[in-house]
Amino acid sequence: MLGYALLKELSMNMQETIAKYKEDFDLFITANEKLEYIFDLGDRHTPLLDTEKNDATFVHGCASPAWLVGECRDGVLILRGEGSSAMAKGMLILLLDIFGNRPAKEILDFDVATLQSLGIIELLSPVRQQSLEAFLKMVYTYAQKCQEQGV
Repeated sequence: MLGYALLKELSMNMQETIAKYKEDFDLFITANEKLEYIFDLGDRHTPLLDTEKNDATFVHGCASPAWLVGECRDGVLILRGEGSSAMAKGMLILLLDIFGNRPAKEILDFDVATLQSLGIIELLSPVRQQSLEAFLKMVYTYAQKCQEQGV
């Protein structure tokens, strides 16, 4: 029962993370202000080791070079990433905050349509929206592998 309570609490935290970002985005009136906020998030970006940037971690389909490393620890997916553009860095921080350090099952059960509530998806160009889809596909692939480990 304790495990279920912890999982429920983590699930609430994921929703709270989205709600926190939504509150932040709602403070801005214009699309440019919201995009500037995303760029500012990129200031928290930390690079990966050069050895971690390879074809297996490369986010294929991303508008600018980006890498995503996923590691499963006791059924929890640990995510780290690096982007090469200001937009990629900011979006990575936002998405890593939402998806990182979560139980694989929680990620797999998450309805990605919830991200629409942030009000930023429509601000992204079609190419950047494809980048988001490529990132999410990779996250879900890592989460599936983590869950299959049966930890």
